[in-house]
Amino acid sequence: MLQNIAPNVLNNQYNSSRIPQKDDFILVYSSNRVLLMNSNTLPTFEFVDKEWHFHSEDYTYLLAVNDVSFFLVTMPVEEKGEYHFEPVQALRDIQPQWLSFASATAAHLGGWYYTHQFCGVCSKPLVQDVTERALVCRSCGHKIYPEISPAIIVAITNGDKILLTKFLTGYKKYALLSGYVEVGETLEDTIKREVSEEVGLSVHNIRYYSSQPWAFTHSLLMGFTAELDKDLAINLETDELSKAQWFERDNIPHDDKTLSLTWNMIEAFRNHEF
Repeated sequence: MLQNIAPNVLNNQYNSSRIPQKDDFILVYSSNRVLLMNSNTLPTFEFVDKEWHFHSEDYTYLLAVNDVSFFLVTMPVEEKGEYHFEPVQALRDIQPQWLSFASATAAHLGGWYYTHQFCGVCSKPLVQDVTERALVCRSCGHKIYPEISPAIIVAITNGDKILLTKFLTGYKKYALLSGYVEVGETLEDTIKREVSEEVGLSVHNIRYYSSQPWAFTHSLLMGFTAELDKDLAINLETDELSKAQWFERDNIPHDDKTLSLTWNMIEAFRNHEF
Protein backbone atom coordinates (compact mmCIF):
# COMPACT_ATOMS: atom_id res chain seq x y z
CA MET A 1 0.00 0.00 0.00
CA LEU A 2 1.00 3.63 -0.44
CA GLN A 3 2.36 3.97 3.11
CA ASN A 4 4.68 0.99 2.74
CA ILE A 5 7.90 2.91 2.09
CA ALA A 6 10.49 0.79 3.93
CA PRO A 7 13.43 1.02 4.26
CA ASN A 8 12.61 4.74 4.17
CA VAL A 9 11.23 6.12 7.45
CA LEU A 10 8.60 8.84 7.87
CA ASN A 11 9.11 11.22 10.79
CA ASN A 12 6.13 13.54 11.29
CA GLN A 13 7.10 14.91 14.70
CA TYR A 14 6.96 18.72 14.68
CA ASN A 15 10.28 20.55 14.90
CA SER A 16 10.08 24.34 14.91
CA SER A 17 13.87 24.75 14.71
CA ARG A 18 14.31 23.17 11.27
CA ILE A 19 14.91 25.46 8.32
CA PRO A 20 14.76 24.52 4.62
CA GLN A 21 17.87 23.15 2.91
CA LYS A 22 18.37 23.20 -0.86
CA ASP A 23 17.19 19.59 -1.43
CA ASP A 24 14.17 19.78 0.86
CA PHE A 25 10.72 19.70 -0.78
CA ILE A 26 8.34 22.64 -0.66
CA LEU A 27 4.56 22.21 -0.63
CA VAL A 28 2.90 25.34 -1.99
CA TYR A 29 -0.76 24.75 -1.07
CA SER A 30 -3.94 26.57 -2.08
CA SER A 31 -7.58 25.35 -2.08
CA ASN A 32 -6.79 21.62 -2.28
CA ARG A 33 -4.23 22.22 -5.03
CA VAL A 34 -0.45 21.92 -4.89
CA LEU A 35 2.29 23.46 -6.99
CA LEU A 36 4.17 20.92 -9.11
CA MET A 37 7.03 21.15 -11.56
CA ASN A 38 6.68 19.88 -15.13
CA SER A 39 8.34 16.68 -13.92
CA ASN A 40 5.17 16.21 -11.81
CA THR A 41 6.92 16.37 -8.48
CA LEU A 42 7.11 18.92 -5.70
CA PRO A 43 9.75 21.62 -6.22
CA THR A 44 12.72 21.74 -3.90
CA PHE A 45 13.76 24.73 -1.81
CA GLU A 46 16.63 25.45 -4.21
CA PHE A 47 14.20 26.17 -7.07
CA VAL A 48 11.46 27.86 -5.03
CA ASP A 49 13.91 30.23 -3.38
CA LYS A 50 15.19 31.38 -6.77
CA GLU A 51 11.70 31.96 -8.14
CA TRP A 52 9.81 33.54 -5.23
CA HIS A 53 12.25 34.54 -2.44
CA PHE A 54 9.85 33.79 0.41
CA HIS A 55 10.75 35.00 3.89
CA SER A 56 11.89 32.43 6.44
CA GLU A 57 8.65 32.88 8.41
CA ASP A 58 6.65 31.83 5.32
CA TYR A 59 7.93 28.23 5.65
CA THR A 60 6.31 25.79 8.07
CA TYR A 61 8.06 22.50 8.78
CA LEU A 62 5.79 19.52 8.10
CA LEU A 63 7.68 16.22 8.18
CA ALA A 64 10.75 14.36 7.00
CA VAL A 65 11.62 11.11 5.28
CA ASN A 66 15.11 10.05 6.27
CA ASP A 67 17.12 13.29 5.96
CA VAL A 68 14.82 15.03 3.49
CA SER A 69 12.35 17.53 4.96
CA PHE A 70 9.05 18.92 3.65
CA PHE A 71 7.94 22.50 4.28
CA LEU A 72 4.64 24.29 3.68
CA VAL A 73 4.05 27.65 2.00
CA THR A 74 0.52 29.09 1.86
CA MET A 75 1.46 32.47 0.38
CA PRO A 76 -0.32 33.37 -2.92
CA VAL A 77 1.67 32.10 -5.91
CA GLU A 78 0.92 32.37 -9.63
CA GLU A 79 1.75 29.63 -12.12
CA LYS A 80 4.74 30.40 -14.31
CA GLY A 81 7.34 28.63 -16.39
CA GLU A 82 7.57 24.99 -15.40
CA TYR A 83 5.42 25.46 -12.30
CA HIS A 84 1.71 24.64 -12.34
CA PHE A 85 -1.03 23.82 -9.82
CA GLU A 86 -2.65 20.38 -9.75
CA PRO A 87 -5.29 18.77 -7.50
CA VAL A 88 -3.87 17.01 -4.46
CA GLN A 89 -4.91 13.68 -6.03
CA ALA A 90 -2.08 14.14 -8.56
CA LEU A 91 0.36 13.29 -5.77
CA ARG A 92 -0.71 9.63 -6.09
CA ASP A 93 1.26 9.42 -9.34
CA ILE A 94 4.58 10.78 -8.07
CA GLN A 95 7.53 8.41 -8.19
CA PRO A 96 9.20 6.93 -6.22
CA GLN A 97 6.49 5.70 -3.86
CA TRP A 98 8.07 7.12 -0.71
CA LEU A 99 7.92 10.60 -2.26
CA SER A 100 4.27 10.11 -3.22
CA PHE A 101 3.31 9.07 0.31
CA ALA A 102 5.34 11.84 1.95
CA SER A 103 3.96 14.49 -0.43
CA ALA A 104 0.38 13.37 0.20
CA THR A 105 0.93 13.35 3.96
CA ALA A 106 2.43 16.82 3.71
CA ALA A 107 -0.64 17.94 1.74
CA HIS A 108 -2.91 16.57 4.49
CA LEU A 109 -1.14 18.86 6.95
CA GLY A 110 -1.09 21.66 4.38
CA GLY A 111 -4.86 21.48 4.03
CA TRP A 112 -5.28 21.68 7.79
CA TYR A 113 -3.11 24.78 8.07
CA TYR A 114 -4.84 26.38 5.08
CA THR A 115 -8.36 25.90 6.45
CA HIS A 116 -7.55 26.84 10.06
CA GLN A 117 -6.11 30.32 9.86
CA PHE A 118 -8.57 31.85 12.33
CA CYS A 119 -9.90 30.85 15.72
CA GLY A 120 -13.30 29.15 15.66
CA VAL A 121 -14.11 30.66 19.08
CA CYS A 122 -13.19 34.33 18.77
CA SER A 123 -12.17 34.68 15.08
CA LYS A 124 -8.69 36.00 15.84
CA PRO A 125 -5.70 34.70 13.80
CA LEU A 126 -4.16 31.41 14.90
CA VAL A 127 -0.41 30.95 15.34
CA GLN A 128 1.79 27.85 15.37
CA ASP A 129 2.59 26.46 18.79
CA VAL A 130 6.36 26.30 19.27
CA THR A 131 6.47 22.96 21.12
CA GLU A 132 3.96 20.73 19.30
CA ARG A 133 1.95 20.38 16.11
CA ALA A 134 -0.90 22.66 17.13
CA LEU A 135 -2.41 26.05 16.34
CA VAL A 136 -3.09 28.45 19.19
CA CYS A 137 -5.20 31.59 19.57
CA ARG A 138 -3.27 34.22 21.51
CA SER A 139 -6.50 36.05 22.24
CA CYS A 140 -8.60 33.34 23.93
CA GLY A 141 -6.11 30.47 24.31
CA HIS A 142 -8.05 28.01 22.15
CA LYS A 143 -5.77 25.27 20.75
CA ILE A 144 -6.45 22.87 17.88
CA TYR A 145 -4.63 19.85 16.49
CA PRO A 146 -4.50 18.23 13.02
CA GLU A 147 -7.75 16.49 12.14
CA ILE A 148 -8.17 12.90 10.96
CA SER A 149 -11.54 11.53 9.86
CA PRO A 150 -12.07 7.83 10.68
CA ALA A 151 -13.69 5.86 7.86
CA ILE A 152 -14.49 2.22 7.19
CA ILE A 153 -14.02 0.13 4.07
CA VAL A 154 -15.86 -3.18 3.96
CA ALA A 155 -15.45 -6.11 1.61
CA ILE A 156 -18.88 -7.75 1.56
CA THR A 157 -18.68 -11.36 0.41
CA ASN A 158 -21.26 -13.98 -0.48
CA GLY A 159 -19.40 -17.25 -0.93
CA ASP A 160 -17.10 -16.74 -3.93
CA LYS A 161 -18.61 -13.37 -4.80
CA ILE A 162 -17.62 -9.87 -3.66
CA LEU A 163 -19.65 -6.67 -3.89
CA LEU A 164 -17.96 -3.82 -5.81
CA THR A 165 -19.38 -0.33 -6.16
CA LYS A 166 -18.76 2.85 -8.13
CA PHE A 167 -19.08 6.36 -6.77
CA LEU A 168 -21.44 8.85 -8.37
CA THR A 169 -18.66 11.46 -8.59
CA GLY A 170 -14.90 11.56 -8.10
CA TYR A 171 -13.06 8.24 -8.26
CA LYS A 172 -14.30 6.45 -11.40
CA LYS A 173 -13.06 2.92 -10.83
CA TYR A 174 -14.61 0.06 -8.89
CA ALA A 175 -14.22 0.21 -5.12
CA LEU A 176 -15.48 -1.41 -1.95
CA LEU A 177 -18.29 0.09 0.05
CA SER A 178 -17.03 2.77 2.42
CA GLY A 179 -18.21 5.53 4.73
CA TYR A 180 -17.27 7.90 7.52
CA VAL A 181 -17.78 7.06 11.17
CA GLU A 182 -20.49 9.18 12.81
CA VAL A 183 -20.34 10.57 16.34
CA GLY A 184 -21.26 7.88 18.88
CA GLU A 185 -20.77 4.93 16.52
CA THR A 186 -18.53 1.92 16.87
CA LEU A 187 -16.79 0.80 13.69
CA GLU A 188 -19.10 -2.20 13.54
CA ASP A 189 -22.13 0.10 13.83
CA THR A 190 -20.78 2.20 10.95
CA ILE A 191 -20.39 -0.87 8.76
CA LYS A 192 -23.92 -2.07 9.40
CA ARG A 193 -25.40 1.39 8.82
CA GLU A 194 -23.45 2.06 5.62
CA VAL A 195 -24.28 -1.36 4.16
CA SER A 196 -27.96 -0.84 4.91
CA GLU A 197 -28.04 2.75 3.63
CA GLU A 198 -25.98 2.29 0.48
CA VAL A 199 -27.12 -1.10 -0.84
CA GLY A 200 -30.05 -2.17 1.37
CA LEU A 201 -28.31 -5.30 2.68
CA SER A 202 -27.21 -6.64 6.06
CA VAL A 203 -24.01 -8.43 7.08
CA HIS A 204 -22.50 -10.52 9.85
CA ASN A 205 -19.11 -12.01 10.82
CA ILE A 206 -17.39 -8.60 10.62
CA ARG A 207 -13.61 -9.00 10.85
CA TYR A 208 -10.81 -6.45 10.86
CA TYR A 209 -8.43 -6.63 7.89
CA SER A 210 -5.99 -3.67 7.90
CA SER A 211 -5.77 0.13 8.03
CA GLN A 212 -4.33 2.93 5.93
CA PRO A 213 -3.70 6.65 6.40
CA TRP A 214 -5.34 8.24 3.34
CA ALA A 215 -4.23 11.84 3.10
CA PHE A 216 -6.35 12.64 0.03
CA THR A 217 -9.52 12.63 2.16
CA HIS A 218 -7.79 13.46 5.48
CA SER A 219 -8.85 10.01 6.66
CA LEU A 220 -7.70 6.98 8.55
CA LEU A 221 -9.22 4.08 6.62
CA MET A 222 -10.04 0.89 8.50
CA GLY A 223 -10.74 -2.15 6.37
CA PHE A 224 -13.05 -5.01 7.33
CA THR A 225 -14.48 -8.11 5.74
CA ALA A 226 -18.12 -9.10 6.28
CA GLU A 227 -20.42 -11.86 5.06
CA LEU A 228 -23.83 -11.27 3.53
CA ASP A 229 -26.79 -12.20 5.76
CA LYS A 230 -29.38 -12.91 3.08
CA ASP A 231 -29.06 -13.09 -0.69
CA LEU A 232 -31.42 -10.20 -1.42
CA ALA A 233 -31.64 -7.79 -4.34
CA ILE A 234 -29.43 -4.70 -4.06
CA ASN A 235 -31.34 -1.52 -3.25
CA LEU A 236 -28.87 1.12 -4.45
CA GLU A 237 -28.75 4.50 -2.71
CA THR A 238 -28.09 6.81 -5.67
CA ASP A 239 -27.05 9.97 -3.81
CA GLU A 240 -23.48 8.68 -3.52
CA LEU A 241 -23.19 5.54 -5.66
CA SER A 242 -23.79 4.97 -9.36
CA LYS A 243 -23.40 1.20 -9.31
CA ALA A 244 -23.15 -1.87 -7.08
CA GLN A 245 -22.47 -5.31 -8.55
CA TRP A 246 -21.50 -8.79 -7.38
CA PHE A 247 -18.40 -10.28 -9.03
CA GLU A 248 -17.25 -13.88 -8.99
CA ARG A 249 -13.76 -14.26 -7.59
CA ASP A 250 -12.33 -15.17 -11.02
CA ASN A 251 -14.10 -12.31 -12.83
CA ILE A 252 -13.11 -9.33 -10.69
CA PRO A 253 -11.94 -6.47 -12.95
CA HIS A 254 -8.33 -5.26 -12.76
CA ASP A 255 -9.21 -1.62 -12.17
CA ASP A 256 -6.43 -0.14 -10.06
CA LYS A 257 -3.11 -0.73 -8.31
CA THR A 258 -2.83 -2.06 -4.75
CA LEU A 259 -1.58 1.28 -3.39
CA SER A 260 -5.02 1.79 -1.83
CA LEU A 261 -6.50 -0.31 0.95
CA THR A 262 -9.58 -0.92 -1.21
CA TRP A 263 -7.63 -2.58 -4.00
CA ASN A 264 -5.30 -4.36 -1.62
CA MET A 265 -8.40 -6.01 -0.15
CA ILE A 266 -9.96 -6.74 -3.54
CA GLU A 267 -6.78 -8.45 -4.72
CA ALA A 268 -6.59 -10.39 -1.46
CA PHE A 269 -10.08 -11.77 -2.11
CA ARG A 270 -9.14 -12.59 -5.71
CA ASN A 271 -6.16 -14.57 -4.39
CA HIS A 272 -8.29 -16.54 -1.85
CA GLU A 273 -6.76 -14.80 1.18
CA PHE A 274 -10.21 -14.45 2.73
